[in-house]
Amino acid sequence: MKIEILPAKDIDRIIEMAWEDRTSFEAIEIQFGIAEKAVIELMRKEMKSSSFKMWRKRINGRQTKHAALRSSDVNRFKCSRQKTISLNKISKK
Repeated sequence: MKIEILPAKDIDRIIEMAWEDRTSFEAIEIQFGIAEKAVIELMRKEMKSSSFKMWRKRINGRQTKHAALRSSDVNRFKCSRQKTISLNKISKK
């Protein structure tokens, strides 16, 4: 999927997911159809240069950002203690 045709709310959600340490690039690809390279390109385009460099330094080699490097016990996209998210809004309980 081309980044240019994504709605603004999807771009915001992809950036949010990319910032989350426990959300893998594979989870982003499953949900939005864009691969890791496209996520990196999107982050570079949408963020200030210093913020992008800080993000790249932080995620470089991080096991939780790649499903293949994770423990086989982890089979979810989010922390089990995280509130349920529906349509980018935290559900009220």
